[in-house]
Amino acid sequence: MKRRYGAWTAIAALLLVAAAAAYRVLLGGGTLPEGLIQANGRMEGDHVIVASKFAGRIAKLNVREGDTVTEGQVLAILEDAQARARVSQARAAVAVLEAQVQAAKTALAVLRKEVPLAIDGSQAGLARARATADRTEATRAQARREAERMRELLSKGFVDRQRSEQAELALAAAAADDTSARNAVTQADKQLADARLGADRVRAKEAEVAALEAQRDQAKAALAEVESVLADLTIQAPAAGIVMTRIRDTGEVVSAGSPILDLVDLDKLYLKAYVPEVLIGKLRLDLPARIYTDAFPDQPFAATVKYISSRAEFTPKEVQTPDDRVKLTYAVKLYLDRNPDRRLTPGLPADAVIRWKENVEWAKPRW
Repeated sequence: MKRRYGAWTAIAALLLVAAAAAYRVLLGGGTLPEGLIQANGRMEGDHVIVASKFAGRIAKLNVREGDTVTEGQVLAILEDAQARARVSQARAAVAVLEAQVQAAKTALAVLRKEVPLAIDGSQAGLARARATADRTEATRAQARREAERMRELLSKGFVDRQRSEQAELALAAAAADDTSARNAVTQADKQLADARLGADRVRAKEAEVAALEAQRDQAKAALAEVESVLADLTIQAPAAGIVMTRIRDTGEVVSAGSPILDLVDLDKLYLKAYVPEVLIGKLRLDLPARIYTDAFPDQPFAATVKYISSRAEFTPKEVQTPDDRVKLTYAVKLYLDRNPDRRLTPGLPADAVIRWKENVEWAKPRW
């Protein structure tokens, strides 16, 4: 009986020690100073689904699962023969319209130069013709008076018939000159009217240029659209990251918006850790944290609490502390402030220390 009693006493002592250890772990990670909470989990990241804007057949797929990619890197290319043909057609249409615009502009420049000169010249010619007509009209009037005077003198016998005939001849010549001058005025006036019609031709040519420019701009817009479609058939990485899943393969036909690759942004990694229910009240958003990994044991990575779950759950199996696996915990996401040289990758197990009380010295996790 004594031996059995002693054995039960030893077992009870061991259970007490284990329970005390579990209680210390549950309250914040063993011997860590007050103000620090430790947790562990796995690195995860924000997923970026890479998809095509347009339907097509995958002609080339440049990456596989696990590959690290940089922002702007070409990941896949869809068949683009038809798109290239449409681009060539659109470029030819733009070239034709551009040539027509330039020819119309050249003609317009000539008209703009010639029409004012023609108007000015016609106006000057009309002024000269009118001045000449005014002189010939005065000469004709003078010749008429002289001829009438000679007729009267002839009837009275004061002059001979020869002088009267000379006056009549002078009147006829003045009348002819006056008629010619008036015809010149009419012709000059018509030339001025024709010159002024050149302004209408200028306006018509300006309208033609504007219409051609509108057609050219429309053709350029169509070219930009088909070039954009062609460019979108070359699928680039929207951000630096790692290929988690290769959803499609070369030769497959994809629809618009169909996912092709699943990336994780290496600049937006976070540790998804689990904090016991009794400690969750100490946490708040934007608390500082440090993340430790086996790969870089002497290099803690600064992080910040950016998410605290509002719902409790049972601790996942991968959490290291056996006693905590039956406890309710809350998921917490600790986002890295920086990922130097993108050393950390998704799936990497890590430990974390969260500081909820200021001015407490940092300490490494102690499991």
